[in-house]
Parts: sequence; structure tokens; C-alpha cells
Amino acid sequence: MKLSDNGKAGNRERSKRIYIVDVTNRDGVQTSRLGLAKLQKTIINLLLDEMGIWQSEFGFPTTRHETNYLQANLELAEMGVIHHTRLSGWVRAVSSDVELARELVPNLKYINISISTSEQMIRGKWNGRYQFEDVVRMMTDALDCAHELGFQSVGVNAEDASRTSDEHLIEFTLAAKEHGAERMRYCDTLGYNDPFTIYERINLLARETGMDIELHCHNDLGMAVACSVAGAKGALDGGVNAYINTTINGMGERAGNADLVSVILAIKKSSLFDGEDVLDDAVNLMAAWKTAKYASYAFGVPIPINQPGVGENAFAHESGIHADGALKSRRNYELYDYEELGRGEPEIIETGRNITLGEYSGIKGFRNVYEKLEVEFQSEEEARDILELVRYANVTTQKPLVEDELLFIARYPDLARKILTLDLSHITLKNRV
Repeated sequence: MKLSDNGKAGNRERSKRIYIVDVTNRDGVQTSRLGLAKLQKTIINLLLDEMGIWQSEFGFPTTRHETNYLQANLELAEMGVIHHTRLSGWVRAVSSDVELARELVPNLKYINISISTSEQMIRGKWNGRYQFEDVVRMMTDALDCAHELGFQSVGVNAEDASRTSDEHLIEFTLAAKEHGAERMRYCDTLGYNDPFTIYERINLLARETGMDIELHCHNDLGMAVACSVAGAKGALDGGVNAYINTTINGMGERAGNADLVSVILAIKKSSLFDGEDVLDDAVNLMAAWKTAKYASYAFGVPIPINQPGVGENAFAHESGIHADGALKSRRNYELYDYEELGRGEPEIIETGRNITLGEYSGIKGFRNVYEKLEVEFQSEEEARDILELVRYANVTTQKPLVEDELLFIARYPDLARKILTLDLSHITLKNRV
């Protein structure tokens, strides 16, 4: 990895920034044997908004069981409930898919279109039916289609970019730029890159194309966070903005993706940027703790005890030398403070009777739970309507609902009903595929 021309990147001012695009609700939910209910995906979008995350790739607009959820979350954005985070869909770089996305989710403004670019995948997926030139043509056709259909912003994904030649990546990116793409997503789909090579490749791509670059790194070799941050530095040093894809707690296919909290901490606290202020100012690390805890509960996957920032042992000291040093000054053995992540508040654990709500709950238990949340209902009819929604929500999550979920249902019952409804019989499609 090279320093900037003056020998120290931290000495020069930068106008370019790093933005976070969280893909928990698209890539994270593809984790084998796991997944999220639509209500849980909605709560994650709300938590990402609270964290000041620039964009959430919130689902698949061509997948019919996502339609009501996607539309309801876009309504939350229109209402200002989700007021900062952009909601973006993932679509194959196929014109018919772009058309279907517009038909199923008419109010969707942002999408990323994706296609494989490496020789391995071109051969392995299409068995000689396509060449690289065909890939570029399909991508630009889909991109043109997206602009014609009124999508406000379109990003273009190069799947398996890390195993695609520099020449092909530059050609692909310049074609996307010429056809109006907002940025190019460099996908290290197999976690093949290392921090040194990805810095050099992204830096070259930035300098040759002048295109903003998005990093999508998988963790197959345990380097997703390191590669994401190194790639972002390569983009900034090349004079363009960087966008890093993350998932909460690193959830994702195989060994997972770059962890959201770890990426933010690496940008803010590591020596790589030497104190430079390069991260999107809107990021609110104070919401990290509860976001990570909620995702852990929703996925049913415990946070590793040594997880950066949010693991149970992230601020624990036992050895004599460490404990003594930490007590004298926390900076001896702590790079950052637990308070910065929203940790430190006591956790309330019920030790006696505990009334939870589920798919078979009755009205008295229901009222007891909501009274603790200081929610009052205007009538018995309203209370019973909310109870039915809570029952349906529990059917989809198969877990006792937590405070954020219960409050969401009480505050936005019509949208909650829409999110919980998977029946699309009321939707008439012009072109069924």
C-alpha cells in the first residue's frame, strides 16, 4: 500500500468521503439456514436510520413476497419516519428485471444492478453463451432501461470483480459511467482480495475512470473489514468517493460480509487515516450497541464474545497487568470508549413473573405488556386490533416481540399490517415471469 505523494496521507485535506451502504436486508438475509421476517427487516431499517447510515439495500424488488414490505418501508420514508437512510433495491442487470422492479415497486427511487464480470463466472455460469462484451452490453442496456423508467439513482455491480482483469474492470466502469451510473460496486465476491492488492486495484480504477467506487467484500479469508477499509483508502487517494458495503454483525453467505461496527471503528480509530475526518458525518456510533443486539436476537445468532466494540469481552480485563493498567487509565488498554457505542446502560432482566406476547396471547397479558411500555389505547376495539397484529407478527418471527417491534406495531398499525401480509393476489402484473 502506498502513501500519497507528500508521504503522509493525513497531511492533506480531502473533499472526498466514505459512506456506508448496509446490505444486511439483502445480503445478510441470504445467510444459509437463517433469515429475517419482514417486520424484523423493517426494524433494522429504522435502526440503520438512527445510526445515520447513508443507504440500506433493503431487499429484492423483483421478489413478490418482498413487495408489501418494500412498499411499506418506502411509505415510512415518505412519512419521514425513515428520514436519513436511502432505501435501495438489488436487481440483476437484465432489462426485464428492471422493468419488473418498476412495476412491482413503483415508488422505488434507488437500485443497484448486478452482473458477473470475471472470466471464471462468464464461463462457469453461461457456458460459452456470452463473452465479456455481451456482459457490458447487457449492463448498459439495463442501465439505460432504469433511467428511462425514472429511477433516480442507479449503481452498477461487478460481481467477482476481484477475479476480473484490470482492463476489463476499467472498460466495464467507463461504460457504466458513460450510461449514467452513479457509482461502480467492486465485489470481492469470494473474499479473494487482500488489503494490499485491493488498495492498488481500487486506486488504479479510481484514477483511470474518475468514478465513485463501492466496496463489497466477503470474509472467506477473514479480511472483509481490512479489505473494505483499504479499498476505500485506495478510492480516496485516487480522488473519488468511497462507499463500503456492510452487514450488521458481519452476517452473510458463507463466512459473511464486512461487519458494520468494525468498519466504522476501523475508519474512525485505526492508524490508516491517521486522524483524518473522512467518514460520513451523519454516522451515529451511539446507536451501534442496540443495533447489533437487535440483529443478534432477530437472526438468532449470538454476538461472538470477542466481537469488536459490541462483544461481551470487548472492554473486559482480567490479567493483572491489563486490569491494573486499565484502572489507572482506560487508554492504556482501550483504544476507544464503550460509551461511544451506546454501551453502559444497565440491562433490565426480569427475575420474577414475565409476561410475553406470542401468537396465542390474550387481551389481559397484552395489556400488561403495553402498559409497561406506557402505550394507551383509545378503545377496546383498537387494543384487540393491535393484539391481532402482534399475534401475526409472532407467527412470522417465532420469537417474543421486543420493545421496538411492539412500539412499531402500535404506532403504525396500517403499515405493520401491510408488512405482515404476503398475499399478492390484489396485484395484477402485465408481464408474468
